[in-house]
Amino acid sequence: MAIILRLDRVMADRKMSLKELSERVGVANVNLSKLKTGKVSAIRFSTLDAICEVLECQPGDILEYQKDEE
Repeated sequence: MAIILRLDRVMADRKMSLKELSERVGVANVNLSKLKTGKVSAIRFSTLDAICEVLECQPGDILEYQKDEE
């Protein structure tokens, strides 16, 4: 996959636990865990918006594009 999720890094920088982020964003802990580990194929803009608001970051801080090697 060419899109890499860096949610774990941003959460660590903010010293925020998955449980706290889940409560503040209003998304189930299991769904955020999947985002954190990169085991998702899509994310709703409303969820991304809420995560960015709580973590005080930009979408580019969480999502990174990496070109696939051929």
